[in-house]
Amino acid sequence: MKILITNDDGFFAGGIQALATELRKHAEVFVVAPSIEQSGISQAITFMRPLNPKPVKEDGKLIGYTVNGTPADCAKLGLHELCPFKPDLVVSGINNGLNVGNNVCHSGTAGGAFAASMFDVPSIALSVESGDDPRFKNVARMAWPIIERLANTDLPIKTVANINFPTVVAERNEITEILAVPVEINPLGYQFQSGRDPKDKPYFWATNHPAPKHSPFLTDTQAVMQGYVTLSMIAYDPNHDQGNQLIASMFATEPTTDKAKS
Repeated sequence: MKILITNDDGFFAGGIQALATELRKHAEVFVVAPSIEQSGISQAITFMRPLNPKPVKEDGKLIGYTVNGTPADCAKLGLHELCPFKPDLVVSGINNGLNVGNNVCHSGTAGGAFAASMFDVPSIALSVESGDDPRFKNVARMAWPIIERLANTDLPIKTVANINFPTVVAERNEITEILAVPVEINPLGYQFQSGRDPKDKPYFWATNHPAPKHSPFLTDTQAVMQGYVTLSMIAYDPNHDQGNQLIASMFATEPTTDKAKS
């Protein structure tokens, strides 16, 4: 198996390094990742300035590139320019922080995976609950069987398998159950903390509060808070069939009398 790895925490972040180390035990791996942290940047791309990949070598061997761009930039550059092989799979992570609920819309980790999925490459986003010691090595080891199983499955095209590990599982170093659950769509994290900076200028700082309202069914946010590893299939499609049908009927052109006669 040949795997391209990216992330949004940066090439030398602990999560991506642990992931690359573990996956090299099982597959051929190449890493293309941002040179600096790009969290919360979603699928942003760079087009007003050039991208300048810098090679990274280990024991004289090229193992990847750092890029002065976003996770989406890295995924596309990796797929079409930099990777020495055609990847069977793209994995984005391990992110230091959960990517559940509506946060998947903002996530750079998910953004990198989405960018790859647009080219029909099976893609996975992998995250762990943030903390002083997220136990990246444990997560990487436990994630491999999940990654391998997904890679050997015919997943729907243009989708991303979004995996999240809670702290309790990372610390226990053992998965008891994986829950396949939908993404929570109720809004979260729309409150801001306000204050004044040292120069007495007012500021607003985004928080993770409030938590989303509970849905009547089990979602990723609820399941991960209950200590389960969650797996959700997510997709980016700008079309809304019901909405398109509505506006098509609203603005349908009525045939003129002459056209009707002809």
